[in-house]
Amino acid sequence: MSSQVIAPIPGIFYRRPAPDKAPFVEEGDAVEVGQTIGVIEIMKQFTEVRSESAGVLTSFSIEDNGMVGPGDVIATID
Repeated sequence: MSSQVIAPIPGIFYRRPAPDKAPFVEEGDAVEVGQTIGVIEIMKQFTEVRSESAGVLTSFSIEDNGMVGPGDVIATID
């Protein structure tokens, strides 16, 4: 059964903790409950985006550095 990771706030979604760092997680990686999969930045404040279910991250719906709104689907986990 699939679950979706939903954006809690508007802003810019980043898949990496910093431009020179590796992504938090890649498509096809196993994720645990509470694992950070990215961050959303708004006005220089960063909010971690965490998985609410365990499984395999099958796809990102938002590109790295992409704009998100509250309720937007960020990723799908199977």
